[in-house]
Amino acid sequence: LCDEHGIMLIADEVQSGAGRTGTLFAMEQMGVAPDLTTFAKSIAGGFPLAGVTGRAEVMDAVAPGGLGGTYAGNPIACVAALEVLKVFEQENLLQKANDLGQKLKDGLLAIAEKHPEIGDVRGLGAMIAIELFEDGDHNKPDAKLTAEIVARARDKGLILLSCGPYYNVLRILVPLTIEDAQIRQGLEIISQCFDEAKQ
Repeated sequence: LCDEHGIMLIADEVQSGAGRTGTLFAMEQMGVAPDLTTFAKSIAGGFPLAGVTGRAEVMDAVAPGGLGGTYAGNPIACVAALEVLKVFEQENLLQKANDLGQKLKDGLLAIAEKHPEIGDVRGLGAMIAIELFEDGDHNKPDAKLTAEIVARARDKGLILLSCGPYYNVLRILVPLTIEDAQIRQGLEIISQCFDEAKQ
């Protein structure tokens, strides 16, 4: 559609990039080659670094020095990013993201079997979402229950984020370095929160 109408397609991969979804960039899984891709955060292990990459004809259209920003060129962050890329290769983090995501989805689907208010468990790699509905009715997003689960999890030491246009989605973004014991602990906390919310 963008090509047909001469519109540049820009992929914002700030959260979904750097392997979180099981490929370096999430757009790869959709077979889409954007004109530009933005990325940041995880690519430098949390150091302040952001970048943009894209098709040569787009990138070369800007004069040298014309692409910059507040997170560009920090030498320590650049070294960190190089080390992150080495770790990706050495520890096969793209496969690990897919494995983590499958463990999380399997655990969350088991929780969903006991709780019809969980209407959907979805995700790519280690970027997972749980969507909550009142009485399992997909026409009734349940922001209240979502906020309650977030608060209960926080009280138990687990940080969950709510998102979505109706604030009825729990977003789970685990680090790719997480251990299996931590995944089990997190899933147990989530299960407890749903059990307690039903009481």
